[in-house]
Amino acid sequence: MIEFVEGEVAYAGPDYVVIREGGIGYRVMSPRPYLWEEGKRIRLYTHPVVRDEGWTLYGFSERIERDLFSLLLEVSGIGPKVGLTILTRGSVGEVVSAIRGEDIHFLTRLPGIGKKTAQRIILDLKDKLKEFDIPAAQPVAAPVTPVGIASGAAAEAIEALIALGYNEKEASQAVREARKQLDGEPALDEWIRQALQVSVKRSGGGM
Repeated sequence: MIEFVEGEVAYAGPDYVVIREGGIGYRVMSPRPYLWEEGKRIRLYTHPVVRDEGWTLYGFSERIERDLFSLLLEVSGIGPKVGLTILTRGSVGEVVSAIRGEDIHFLTRLPGIGKKTAQRIILDLKDKLKEFDIPAAQPVAAPVTPVGIASGAAAEAIEALIALGYNEKEASQAVREARKQLDGEPALDEWIRQALQVSVKRSGGGM
């Protein structure tokens, strides 16, 4: 099993990042690939998924996030795509707290999770999450990334651009480029305004 992949970010797509190391580019599916700048050296803790058509590598900036992803895949009805989406929309602390607290309302707000699946997640994982050292009443924020931005604001900015007509790849790239022009922890409206400016410049004046 590949425990982690470490190298330089070559480029990123809407749901993956390509890590260059030793002349090889490793394509790793990731919850928030737009958070890493090209050229930065990162380490992603990985979980390989092997199927008849091939194998796919999923990677996370923290081991605990990777371990939670692995546990989610043990639940009937949760595949890699849904598991990745869960960790894109919720931090490890939020998801673990919801399972420990049997918060079906929170879980069913996550894409791809209905009431029956939420109940199954709680039933299958509640006892297994005792080893996760995260207080149930205090969700933990998403890990700090090399770019140093809050994933929540970036994700909301991407969703806002998608609502305006951009596809997910275009929105992710615009937000990623906007990060380079912003200082500190910008508000959502600053993210969107800067991302729109970046997108307009790249398209030559229009969408």
